[in-house]
Amino acid sequence: MIVRNCSGGIVFVEDKVLLVCNDKHEWSFPKGIYKINNELSLPEFAKQRIKIETDVDVKVLAPCGKTNYEFYSVSRRKPVHNNISWFVMEAKSDYCKADPDTGTVDCRFVEVTKALDEITYSQDKSLLMMAYQKYRESTKA
Repeated sequence: MIVRNCSGGIVFVEDKVLLVCNDKHEWSFPKGIYKINNELSLPEFAKQRIKIETDVDVKVLAPCGKTNYEFYSVSRRKPVHNNISWFVMEAKSDYCKADPDTGTVDCRFVEVTKALDEITYSQDKSLLMMAYQKYRESTKA
């Protein structure tokens, strides 16, 4: 089994959240594989990955926990286990542009209530609700 550590962000602008779509038409949040020898911290890596995938500049507000999942890689002929560290983030605008070279074929900011219908996996829906609560708490003035 291949074990990979990843880092990603749940990015908000007011009551909208950034969703990305991969080449399998799965809607989720931007994330990337974090290499052990990476010079960036997990949140800084997530910021960089979001910028590359979606052209969105973000500010990290808080950690948001971890998720994991497994799948079978046909090309590697092995199971893969992903451990993802998540961060609640904020962007200044809802502009985004997908970079297909990264595997992100589409991206958009969606109202949180509508995002729950678009997100592919149930654990990401739960993650969104937890992240949204943390976001609202961190942006109260």
